[in-house]
Amino acid sequence: MPLKELLDPQGKAVMSGLQSLGLNNVSDVRIGKSITLQIEAGTADEARQIAEEAGRKLLANPVMEYFEISVN
Repeated sequence: MPLKELLDPQGKAVMSGLQSLGLNNVSDVRIGKSITLQIEAGTADEARQIAEEAGRKLLANPVMEYFEISVN
């Protein structure tokens, strides 16, 4: 996801569209990307650590983005 401090032009465009549709209860829209990894690991904690490393080293640009990890 883009950092909260940065302008999100896509989010602003969607927000405007929602308001045009009369959906005025939405107070903010942020648009980012979703990446799904299938990780072979012994435990959920190990899988989370691998995903964290992948995010830090390759998948996210820390200057402009942050990331969250969900293990299912």
